[in-house]
Amino acid sequence: MPELPEVEVVRRGIESHALDSRVAAVQVLNPRAVRQHIAGAADFSARLTGARLSQVCRRGKFLWLPLREDECLVIHLGMSGQVLVQRRGATPSMHTRIVIDLGARRPLLFFDDQRTFGGMHISSLTPAPDGRAVPESAVHIAPDPFEDAFDADGVARTLRSRTAGIKSLLLNQGIVSGIGNIYADEALWRARVHWRTPGLALSQRKALTLLAAAREVMGEALDVGGTSFDSLYVNVNGQSGYFSRSLNAYGQEGEPCGRCGTLIRREPFANRSSFRCPKCQRG
Repeated sequence: MPELPEVEVVRRGIESHALDSRVAAVQVLNPRAVRQHIAGAADFSARLTGARLSQVCRRGKFLWLPLREDECLVIHLGMSGQVLVQRRGATPSMHTRIVIDLGARRPLLFFDDQRTFGGMHISSLTPAPDGRAVPESAVHIAPDPFEDAFDADGVARTLRSRTAGIKSLLLNQGIVSGIGNIYADEALWRARVHWRTPGLALSQRKALTLLAAAREVMGEALDVGGTSFDSLYVNVNGQSGYFSRSLNAYGQEGEPCGRCGTLIRREPFANRSSFRCPKCQRG
């Protein structure tokens, strides 16, 4: 599933093509893509048509466009969702679920989703605990490491108050948002921390080092368009990201550690996998 860098790449792409446009028309080609919009596809299209797109926002993995003072369009990429900028007159593919017409002299936005796990819906905006107006479904999501509201010292103290393994804590979007399986493994490798280490076993300094590593690795991924392992994640122009070439831990089973040369190990984690260097990241 796309993590913070991938969602930010998409956010920037939408912003560069759709900002200050007004929605001229909306086609919902597959109602499943708007299943979270309880009022249905017709209501979704009617409420989105005519709206001015003045901002494209993100918190962690959540992406939304304010439409009016109290509501927004939420875009959930899921496992395979793509927001693609297409020339006017372009023909939807078999995976295109929604077409948004941004008006004359503007491109079309296609929402493609091969697996149809993602989608769009219109949501009310409500204040999060830090005061930022966010979609109602994202109120429980904590600020991410790139937000001004992110309190690294406070997050580090929260991590250190928990008995759970540190990787589980990094993936808890109520503590810090935007970090998923890929960048958690990469941050833990950089900070030389075993993924099973209880949060309370970390010093404040080590917890801050780990959070800084997460921000650093996600920033580097963002600079090269995110991480793509297949064609399911691409930017708005259909291009893949290249950070997979720079991964040190995630997916590197059997490869030599970039620091010490020890072979990277894959271990089961919550129906997924964790990757670590057994020498640099000892339990």
